[in-house]
Amino acid sequence: MSTVPPGTPCWADLATPDLTDARRFYPELFGWTGRVTPEPEAGGYTIFLLDGRSVAGAGPPAIPDQVPIWSTYVATDDAELVAGRVERAGGQVVVPPFEVFDRGRMAVFADPAGATFSVWQPLAMPGAEAFNVPGAMSWTELVTPDPEGAKVFYELVFGWQPDDQVVGGMTYTGWRLGAQIVAGMMPPFADDFPADLPAYWTVYFAVADADAAAARASELGGTILVPPRDNPAGRFAALRDPQGALFSVIDLGPNGD
Repeated sequence: MSTVPPGTPCWADLATPDLTDARRFYPELFGWTGRVTPEPEAGGYTIFLLDGRSVAGAGPPAIPDQVPIWSTYVATDDAELVAGRVERAGGQVVVPPFEVFDRGRMAVFADPAGATFSVWQPLAMPGAEAFNVPGAMSWTELVTPDPEGAKVFYELVFGWQPDDQVVGGMTYTGWRLGAQIVAGMMPPFADDFPADLPAYWTVYFAVADADAAAARASELGGTILVPPRDNPAGRFAALRDPQGALFSVIDLGPNGD
């Protein structure tokens, strides 16, 4: 069973052409240890652990020219059902549902604006075992130039209801599933994000100090894309790892957990 309800982000992993360097960079940044999947077919897929609990993964690219990317996985109890909903809602099935050894079933999709995301139907592996503590995933967010289209699509696929709030003159959308806000959505920052970036999902990892984490990422060979700044949820920064994969860090403050 997943550690989170269906329709809730439950896992994040990195596709990277330099898995060896990822095993260096992220443990030094977040305090993770790596556990390499033993099956040769896994290509060295590594589960990152925080105090012995699974928090994220990293593996080789699925295709040779794939850009380095962090992927968001949404928990489901039926990957095939989600695939059908994606197609009917105008999205694309990038990788149809398949079994990942005895761990679970997954599939990769793209929404109509091109943002890719995955689903995880757990078997032996539930997904992440820790959230909202320093070094663990705390938030996932869709950055898209078509928020209105995304509202229609994700409601049809996951049953998410948009919860709009005006923050600093910009509309920020929380994705509501029942009583919980499970993810977010915002338009791109024109002054911060490269104009050629398509719609994308980004992963936020909690840290004790966003400024220190951004500085440490830079020391380790990463890049600060958006310098640390405050938002209503906490202080955050958008970063790239040495291979160019985008991710964010956020200090949620004393009430973050």
